[in-house]
Amino acid sequence: MNAGQICCLVIGVYMVMLIGIGLLSGRLSRGTTADYFVASRGIGPFLLLMSLFGTTMTSFAIIGSSGEAFKSGIGVYGLMVSWSGIFHSFCFFLIGIKLWGYGKRFGYQTQIQFFRDRFVSDKLGLLLFPALIGLVTPYILMGIVGGATAIEKITVGAFPQVFEATAGGIPYGLGGAIMCVVVLIYIFFGGVRGATWANAAQTVIFVVLGIVTFVFISNKLGGPVAATRQVVAYNPSYLKLAATEDDHRVYEEKLAAYNAGASAIKPREPDEITPLRFITYIFIPFSVAMFPHLFQHWLTARNAKSFRLSIVAHPLLMMLTWLPCVLIGVWATSALGPDGKMLIPPDFADQNAVLPVMVRKLAPPVMGGLLTAGVLAAIMSSLDSQFLCLGSIFTNDIVGHYIGHDNLSDRQRLFIGRIFIVAIVAACYILALYSRGTSVFALGTWCFTGFAALAPLVFGALYWKRVTKAGAYACILTAAAVGMYFFMRSDLQSKGDHLVAGMMPVTFVIGASTTALVLVSLVTPRPPDATIERFFGKVVHAR
Repeated sequence: MNAGQICCLVIGVYMVMLIGIGLLSGRLSRGTTADYFVASRGIGPFLLLMSLFGTTMTSFAIIGSSGEAFKSGIGVYGLMVSWSGIFHSFCFFLIGIKLWGYGKRFGYQTQIQFFRDRFVSDKLGLLLFPALIGLVTPYILMGIVGGATAIEKITVGAFPQVFEATAGGIPYGLGGAIMCVVVLIYIFFGGVRGATWANAAQTVIFVVLGIVTFVFISNKLGGPVAATRQVVAYNPSYLKLAATEDDHRVYEEKLAAYNAGASAIKPREPDEITPLRFITYIFIPFSVAMFPHLFQHWLTARNAKSFRLSIVAHPLLMMLTWLPCVLIGVWATSALGPDGKMLIPPDFADQNAVLPVMVRKLAPPVMGGLLTAGVLAAIMSSLDSQFLCLGSIFTNDIVGHYIGHDNLSDRQRLFIGRIFIVAIVAACYILALYSRGTSVFALGTWCFTGFAALAPLVFGALYWKRVTKAGAYACILTAAAVGMYFFMRSDLQSKGDHLVAGMMPVTFVIGASTTALVLVSLVTPRPPDATIERFFGKVVHAR
């Protein structure tokens, strides 16, 4: 059995474990839509933390962060974790607990149910439905693209006679299909309880194996100090936010040495994260306030106290996950293998493959398989929740709302929800086949930009009595129009940061949607007193 086949075996065992979790949790199902989509609101603090963290840590965090660090340097860690670590917990506290309270009191299972009720508007759901579907889809694509790429790169040499085009590695399309089918099986039978159990297992796996990956790879590179010194010598700008004149001088000197054959390392052109880009990235983490899959996990909490552990521990888990991946990406810019050649070849184009290639070249087969399982754990722990939330939205907000709960039994609605999930999985897989080569980091940034642009809607609905139905419509339509304008000007496969006047596009999109929400609300009639009393009265939250 060769190295690639050993990796395949380890990955296969991991996939079977996930299927087993789904089948086991399915045996505890009550057979109702409430149990399937929100686990009868019985999830405690630890499982809630695991599901929330597992859901937010996607290929964007694992594959995307290492690739972006390889492209832009150590500043990626500060860019993402400093803001996200603060504002994710901020949103859990200010948004999650309040929405859980409304969901418990009024029986909500989806965001759309809350917004329809809050703004007394049936048609608002028809506007939000395609918006949420459209934003979750690229989120799903991130996972499939990242996972399929990881499987292909890590299993190179497994079946050379069968998969000649990929040097024996499991092809991108087949790897993506395996991931989708496994996730589909355990959520089809286990629902959100199966996803929560699987997320708990997968979160522990990818946090632990992420640390193991870091320790193992750093030791192979001579230790973290030696690996970092190598970067200082050849790519010093990758250890800073901004490149200096000295960094450019070092680049020219090292490039000349490489071209003359005096050095095995080709330096990378200095890149930097400008202050404006860094500051305006603050708006990206607000996207969690509108993630429909996160909303669904919030509703599963047993009580408000269940949120405490997530609010405190989420930033710490983010640090443990992001830091190893970012450092490995930075070290990859200057790392040499045992043969004296660069581990990541000069002019390496696929930044999504940086982490898998480092693992394949430095780790023994069994370790490589385990580390790949850790990467897939992070990815699949998000995919399951995303597929489920789309099924819940369709079942409750389209089928249940417009056909009527009285016209369909609970089992019929559950069956329809499952069929829709199968259709979504198939559609996303097909889209992923045409998205190969797309930067996971860029795809994630645009996806989060869209969700962040809708964050003013949920903040307004929860904390501003004066916000109106017309303001809500204006917010959504403005976010869609301005967001699409900037998105159509971008290229997901380019190396640029798609900045506008040196700032992240989300700055302008969230600014426009907030302005529309506020101005239109101020010039239109205030909400009915009954609505204000319903959501801002003394007895609003369930005890």
